[in-house]
Amino acid sequence: MLQDFKKFVMRGNVIELAVAVVTGGAFGRIVSSLVNDVLMPILGLLLGRVDFRMLRIVIREAKEETPELAIQYGQFIQNVVDFLIIAFAIFLMLRLLEKARKKPEPAKPAPPPAPPADVQLLTEIRDLLKQKD
Repeated sequence: MLQDFKKFVMRGNVIELAVAVVTGGAFGRIVSSLVNDVLMPILGLLLGRVDFRMLRIVIREAKEETPELAIQYGQFIQNVVDFLIIAFAIFLMLRLLEKARKKPEPAKPAPPPAPPADVQLLTEIRDLLKQKD
C-alpha cells in the first residue's frame, strides 16, 4: 500500500497540481493585498473618503454582552474586486499562452491511393487502343 501511495504522489499530475495550488494561493494573497492596500483606499478617496471595509448594514445593535449583528457588504465589494482582478489576470495569462503556442502546420494531403491492378491494366489497354487509331 505504501508503494502504491508513493507511485501516486510521484506522478507528474499530482506534483503539478500541488505546485499550481501553492502558486495560486500566493497569487491570491498578492492580489488581495493589491486590492485591500492599494486599490480600495484610492477608490475610497475618490468616492469621498469611504473605507469599504467599514460599509455594513446593522441588523441588531450591540447590547451589553450581545455583539452587533451586521451585513458586511463592504467586504463583499472588496472580494468581488479581488475576484475580477484574479479572473482578468488568468484571462491574460491564457491569451499569452495561446499566442505563444505554435500552431501546427497543416498536414499535407496524402496522395490518392493507387488504383487496383485490374483498373491499371484496363487503363493501359484503353490508352494503347487510343494510340492505334
